[in-house]
Amino acid sequence: MPFHFQTFKVRAITALVFVAVMLTGILYNQWSFLLLIGIIHFGCWIEYKKLIDLIDPAYRSISSLHSNMVMLIGGCFVLLNTQPDYLKVGNIALSAIGWYGIMLLTIVFSAKEIVFKKMIDLPSIGYSVFGWCYISLSWGLLIKLRSLNLFFTTKQGQYIDLGWLFPIILIASIWINDTMQYLVGSFFGKTPFSKISPKKTWEGTVGGSALAIVTVGLFDSMYLGLPMATSFVIPIIAAVIGTLGDLLESKLKRMANVKDSGQIMPGHGGFLDRFDSILLAAPFVWLFVYFAYSY
Repeated sequence: MPFHFQTFKVRAITALVFVAVMLTGILYNQWSFLLLIGIIHFGCWIEYKKLIDLIDPAYRSISSLHSNMVMLIGGCFVLLNTQPDYLKVGNIALSAIGWYGIMLLTIVFSAKEIVFKKMIDLPSIGYSVFGWCYISLSWGLLIKLRSLNLFFTTKQGQYIDLGWLFPIILIASIWINDTMQYLVGSFFGKTPFSKISPKKTWEGTVGGSALAIVTVGLFDSMYLGLPMATSFVIPIIAAVIGTLGDLLESKLKRMANVKDSGQIMPGHGGFLDRFDSILLAAPFVWLFVYFAYSY
């Protein structure tokens, strides 16, 4: 894949705007992060449904109640993972609203799609369940990471709030990995990596990922003072699982016969195009944090 400066310039500018928006959402407060993730969550769902409509036209026949119900259940799962001590409406925690919302909407959805229909539309339900696991689970667990009430003491005696740090490390790792893969692949890439994404090369994928892992890992260890395992495991997950996430979304687009999932970001396409790596990597980062820190 030859290097095109104008393409790289557009991608870089858009990526910097993306990083600035994400950092603002994470760092300002938990309300701003929830608002940001909520917008992205529903944006991903809208694009996902459009892709599935193209892959299987039968999915277009699902009712608006089915379509909206699945997205709302996902939205309630995002609320469920918020910090109950900080995010409240009056005296009611958003996490409680999310829990009761999931129960109520799941009962209504199940009644409509299973109990009161003559035939169960298993393929359509399967697409919706997959979308929930692919999109809502990921953003919900990223909110869970941000909601951590966990502090780390560095060697210098400084306290670091890991709740906002972990999402930043993941997002930075994804962005640096994508950039490194593009640059290394543009200059040195010769061997195709996958038929799913013909522009990806082994040289770009492996070389770019290695550079990203080393860069982020050393920075986290040397400048933030994080444990070596945390410093390197998260960028490794971002590089390996994030690349698989990119290929998964590319596969969906290929099956739908479209170039981009949407057109909201110049040089990056839509929500799914921009966040495909995070969607697959976030649950694995959450699992690592869960077992490493036992929160």
